[in-house]
Amino acid sequence: MAAAVNLVNLENVSKTYGTTSVLSGVSLGVSDNDRIGVVGRNGGGKSTLLNLVTGLESPDTGRVTRTGGVRIALVNQAGTLTAGDTVRQAVVGDAATHTWAGDSSIREVLSGLGLAALGLDTGVDRLSGGERRRVSLAAALVTDAELLVLDEPTNHLDVEGVTWLAEHLLRRKGALLAVTHDRWFLDAVCSTTWEVVDEGVRSFDGGYAAYVLARAERDRQSAASEARRQNLLRKELAWLRRGAPARTSKPKFRIDAAEALIADVPEPRSSTELRALSAKRLGRTVYDVEDVSLGVGEPGSRKSLLDHVSWHVGPGDRVAIIGVNGSGKTHLLRLLAGELSPDEGTVVIGQTVRAGYLSQNVTELPHALRVIEAVTEVRTTAEIGGVELSASQLAERFGFANDRQWTPVADLSGGERRRLQLLRILLAQPNVLLLDEPTNDLDTDTLAALEDLLDSWAGTLVVVSHDRYLIERICDTTVSLMGDGSLAALPGGVEEYLTRRAAARTESERPAGRSTDGVSDTVKAKGNSRIARKELTRLEREIAKWEKRESELHAQLAEHATDYARTAELDTELRTVLGAREAAEERWLELSDEA
Repeated sequence: MAAAVNLVNLENVSKTYGTTSVLSGVSLGVSDNDRIGVVGRNGGGKSTLLNLVTGLESPDTGRVTRTGGVRIALVNQAGTLTAGDTVRQAVVGDAATHTWAGDSSIREVLSGLGLAALGLDTGVDRLSGGERRRVSLAAALVTDAELLVLDEPTNHLDVEGVTWLAEHLLRRKGALLAVTHDRWFLDAVCSTTWEVVDEGVRSFDGGYAAYVLARAERDRQSAASEARRQNLLRKELAWLRRGAPARTSKPKFRIDAAEALIADVPEPRSSTELRALSAKRLGRTVYDVEDVSLGVGEPGSRKSLLDHVSWHVGPGDRVAIIGVNGSGKTHLLRLLAGELSPDEGTVVIGQTVRAGYLSQNVTELPHALRVIEAVTEVRTTAEIGGVELSASQLAERFGFANDRQWTPVADLSGGERRRLQLLRILLAQPNVLLLDEPTNDLDTDTLAALEDLLDSWAGTLVVVSHDRYLIERICDTTVSLMGDGSLAALPGGVEEYLTRRAAARTESERPAGRSTDGVSDTVKAKGNSRIARKELTRLEREIAKWEKRESELHAQLAEHATDYARTAELDTELRTVLGAREAAEERWLELSDEA
């Protein structure tokens, strides 16, 4: 096995902003085969670390060295793109069409991130924030950079997109350094985890699960060490009072396996008990969605999100809603929250329902107040899991230390605002929680604290999220909007959803019918983007087939170089294959703007 090549080194690096020290005396390195996930509290220095590695910032002290000529591709949270560019220019630059369209790896990225559906000639200035992030991510993935640096790459991706990205990164050659709060992604992709904490960086082997185990073991050792220290102090005091101590054998500290760490930890929650408590608070009816249809857009071009959907949500249900972007997940939550009315059908809301709704935009906060004032404005105390906590205690539990509680709301970061709004919602003592992408901008420690609170929360929970870890951690059932107006129950959870989506794609890859003039019926369906996407997938398979045959012919030409008759036959077939591949690539380019 070839030795790892060091790409970037940080030697005794420190970085300070004003009077705040973010990193102090940090030494670490990135090698060519590393896949590193970076975790830590919001504002703890994760993005600063990435900027030092990539050279966007310089350290105050210490040294950052990079292997000569190392190519680094960075995707930051802003998704920076050049104004005036099209999607095509942002991803492949000025490369000739036949050059990039003939590259199967580029086509895979465009398809996996859904950029063909955006339209390759669409100006990036017209894209939403999430679409811009996907274009930036695609531009980085199609490069041959030795080091790929990603800051929150899973933001704005749905469950299927996150799964595709993880699989792509596992196949991709080169090093990866990614800041992410997506714990499933960390486990699926990363072989090393860096924790940015207390102005330093701690390294752990493995993904998120290994990192949590290592932290638990570290904390256990720390607690045991403190207990031993206290015991020695007591023994020393006893000796001073009684004289020389009796001889004792030195205690042996045994580090048990991971199972021993959690052997006496109960299940996160008792679903039966919580459901019974919830029924007392909510009665029998929470939400009854009966034969509901809902669409968006103007008449004539209206898109159907829900098509005669019926759904029952009962007391104590903990439901995750998943689906592709644009399938109507947020609209469904807004129906339950009473912010939207259906085009057809009815939404019956139980008389005792007091819903707390967390939107994606977090526009409900009082910016003129300080954090603790915004908390006490709602309630001064709250009972969580049978324990009464003050507003200050709850704020601290949500990551607002005493000094941070007096920060103006207007000065908070995006993640801090989301934490504060969650806290205000919980303080209002709702019996139903409607959460739209609650993990956005939250660090892993805050997510763990939120999940701990929700474990003992007796009420109905409906969550829209792309975070597989959160879904599997706090929800008991999963439903999906499949993009065709239907709402499907998924007993098998996210895995069943991905299986269904893969089956749908396989079905779409069946060869389309051909008319008598030899032109594909799919190509004639200009206005049907769904059919166009099916044809795109079929064409990708056809192009791959021609590429494979082209490689075989080149090998045969080399083998029969002295046989002129055979060479002529092979050359004729090669020209035919090249023509067929070029025609397929041209059709792919035409359809990419329609899909």
